[in-house]
Amino acid sequence: MNKIYLLRATMAMLAACTVSTAATAQPKKQAKTDPSASAVLLGQFGDWGAYKATPDGKPVCFALSKPTSAKTEPAGRNRDPSYAFVSTRPAEKVKNEVSVIVGYPQKPGHDASATIGSATYAMYTQNDGAWVKNAAEEAQMVATMRKGAELVIRSESTRGTKTTDVYSLKGISDALDKVAQECK
Repeated sequence: MNKIYLLRATMAMLAACTVSTAATAQPKKQAKTDPSASAVLLGQFGDWGAYKATPDGKPVCFALSKPTSAKTEPAGRNRDPSYAFVSTRPAEKVKNEVSVIVGYPQKPGHDASATIGSATYAMYTQNDGAWVKNAAEEAQMVATMRKGAELVIRSESTRGTKTTDVYSLKGISDALDKVAQECK
């Protein structure tokens, strides 16, 4: 299934919900394709929320957070909200897929990066989404996120705007545990 569709469907589910997270998530505008299922907040754990939805009758669970700080170069550039996700889709045998929405179309052919402590992971980009480039590193990245203090995402827009989003990892372990419990 198309990853952009899944990311957009997740955002549509969030837009359909009244979501209150510690980071005060304000979902992006509704996607054109609404899977007609609402995400349910399973619990708020520090800066991460755990959610479950059932688009097309198939369970999808994810941990979600908004950045605690965001910087653009040049300063003051407008963009849509950004989010970090760790998704599980049992019907597709996907567990702990890390992705982000950066809030603008990204520069084609330019990788984003995710840094946790001294570990850095390349992320391939498409439109306003980014995913771990080397799928074999994904489990290691999630394990590092569970131990880390913050996740730093760096990307560049099609207009040359460079962004740095910092996500607190406080609560990620509990949110991921709840996701695993709900989406087996």
